[in-house]
Amino acid sequence: MKTTVTPHPDALKKNLSQRLSRIEGQVRGLQRMVDNDIYCDDILMQVASVQAALNGVAKKLLSQHMHSCVKARLRDGDDSVLEELDVTIERLLKR
Repeated sequence: MKTTVTPHPDALKKNLSQRLSRIEGQVRGLQRMVDNDIYCDDILMQVASVQAALNGVAKKLLSQHMHSCVKARLRDGDDSVLEELDVTIERLLKR
């Protein structure tokens, strides 16, 4: 996986950071539920909630990526970004 530094708008960073902090708390809650032998179905419902929250983060980030990074690379004549985007979307849809 290549690493490219991409500055993100402050509002997006704040939004994603808040979402990820909430998800982090949910995951810690899941650990407590397992440790405390909580009913499996209740834990599974919380797992589904965490997955939905992560999907929300992915959707926000994907939208920003398409409107900034992908757009800029296409404008610069770099069509290879479309293949990269295809792979990224395929991975997101496999979940």
